[in-house]
Amino acid sequence: MKVFAIASAPAPLTPEQLGPHMPSEVHSTLKLYLDGKVEQFWFRDKAGPIFLMDVASVDVARATLDALPLVAAGLMTYELLPVMPLMPLGRLLPAA
Repeated sequence: MKVFAIASAPAPLTPEQLGPHMPSEVHSTLKLYLDGKVEQFWFRDKAGPIFLMDVASVDVARATLDALPLVAAGLMTYELLPVMPLMPLGRLLPAA
């Protein structure tokens, strides 16, 4: 299942808040990418990352993201949006 995970912070984060967590946040994010749980990722300035995840369920996505250091520290949250292929496109194909 594909899930977009869109980060947000309850308030603007300062370098002092981010500093202690960023080394482990980067390591954890890279591990998710290398493990195939995060397929693609982008960054929005002053808003945080957006991940396209490949996971078994939304619950798995939530548990995975909850383990990230910034989420565990209460500095960031993720909105999870499950997505699927655009099914009506199949109607445009001629019957075989």
